[in-house]
Amino acid sequence: MSGMNPGMDMTTLNALAEPNRLNIVELLRDGPLTVGEIAQRLELRQPQASKHLKVLSDSGILEVKAEANRRIYKLRPEPFKALDAWAKSFQRVMEDRFDNLEEYLRELQNKEKP
Repeated sequence: MSGMNPGMDMTTLNALAEPNRLNIVELLRDGPLTVGEIAQRLELRQPQASKHLKVLSDSGILEVKAEANRRIYKLRPEPFKALDAWAKSFQRVMEDRFDNLEEYLRELQNKEKP
């Protein structure tokens, strides 16, 4: 996709677009959790939670660590830094447009003066 920041990947947005996956990400903001804890807190069946966790892991949003017979999931910061940079790029564009509009309005006012 043209105009995207380096590191900003549509895979991240696609993964977060599904409500259950977004809920999982919101839940993991407070810290790492196991599949069972995630399923229980979000009232999902464990296979359903595992399916969503796989998508989030495959897209690079989550990191998984095996501890004994448990898998612990936590957020990776990189995709969120890329999203933040992408969102900030819109802010810069809008500020530039407002600056240009302000300059244009000043020019119009100056032309109207006798």
